[in-house]
Amino acid sequence: MEYYVLTLFPEMIEQGMNTSIIGRAIEEDILHLKAVNIRDYTNSRHGKTDDYPYGGGAGMVMQAQPIYDAYRSVADGLSYRPRVIHLTPQGRVFDQEMARELALEKGLVFLCGHYEGIDERVLDEIVTDNVSIGDFVLTGGELPAMCMMDAIARMIPGVLHNEESAEDDSFGDGLLEFPQYSRPECWNGIHVPPILLSGDHAKVDAWRREQSLIRTAQRRPDLLEKAAISPKEREFVKNYLANRDEQ
Repeated sequence: MEYYVLTLFPEMIEQGMNTSIIGRAIEEDILHLKAVNIRDYTNSRHGKTDDYPYGGGAGMVMQAQPIYDAYRSVADGLSYRPRVIHLTPQGRVFDQEMARELALEKGLVFLCGHYEGIDERVLDEIVTDNVSIGDFVLTGGELPAMCMMDAIARMIPGVLHNEESAEDDSFGDGLLEFPQYSRPECWNGIHVPPILLSGDHAKVDAWRREQSLIRTAQRRPDLLEKAAISPKEREFVKNYLANRDEQ
């Protein structure tokens, strides 16, 4: 996977991504990351990349020319046309399904906006996907880009050394992850559930599945409609919720 990030703050991307599991994957050449500084492509003698909006209004708008030239510096060196993701509150909300979809791409370009936005003309010219990470506004697109790159990277073979980890995570099958426990067996007077100490893997798996169903019903019932669960499991959830409401 090749990541290219068009940004005014390349050091923010580099510092945020070159650590932990993602940093290791970059070192091992499983992932390629290049932060492209939009300022390097401006025609302005003073390094400007923004100007006042036509029609008036508060704030500044990022100009088309430096963004387009920064994009061309990436695209012209590739043998394929990459998907260009514009991080914006106006886009489709990012989720695990989209992470799996984007992980199949050879490369992705992330366009990080700032100020009051980006000149619409360059968005129309290069952007293939408008994506949001939630219904709130940030000062720029760098944090959403890093969130997306991290989530997508986990779907790429070799990034996680334990390949089962991504499947067991929350949203792996549309459900939240089951509760986890580690040593000591008793902490602060609270014991690990006995089933996890039984050594019976089938029973442990069944318990974990049941806990995922319960946790999702408690915390994110909206996920259950699309979750990959059987009719028997749907009946279990229905009965659990009914019994909970009666208590």
